[in-house]
Amino acid sequence: MARRRRAEKRHVLPDPKFGEILVSKFMSVLMYDGKKSVAEQTLYGALEKIQRLAKGANALEVFKQALDKVRPHLEVRSRRVGGATYQVPVEVRPDRGVALAMRWIIDAARARSEHTMMDRLAGEIYAASNDNGAAVKKREDTHRMAEANRAFSHFRW
Repeated sequence: MARRRRAEKRHVLPDPKFGEILVSKFMSVLMYDGKKSVAEQTLYGALEKIQRLAKGANALEVFKQALDKVRPHLEVRSRRVGGATYQVPVEVRPDRGVALAMRWIIDAARARSEHTMMDRLAGEIYAASNDNGAAVKKREDTHRMAEANRAFSHFRW
């Protein structure tokens, strides 16, 4: 545990195309080896593909809807009490929930079998906005685990 002051929150600049902070954060999570331009091309390309997939719907709205549907509300945390370790369900802070949702969508996209990362990301975001896909399944599994361990919620700290 850190014994010094709490770390300052970094302020992220909005992305150049949409002016959205969420898109900029997503790009940062997607990025490998500091190659922001590659992550930017990948994400913008994926959003264009989503625009074509979801006829009439705004790609940015589909993206936000997907993030909202993947974002967990409960998770389990390990808590050691008297020699035993319990999985205690706790509520997820909003900023952590968004970070988890981004990570889960990107991990699920990387595990998909489409040819390019652009296609994988577009497919996963579109699937998540329609309440299916691996990222949504991950959120449901997390909620199921928290529900199963509800008996230990009195150990919450």
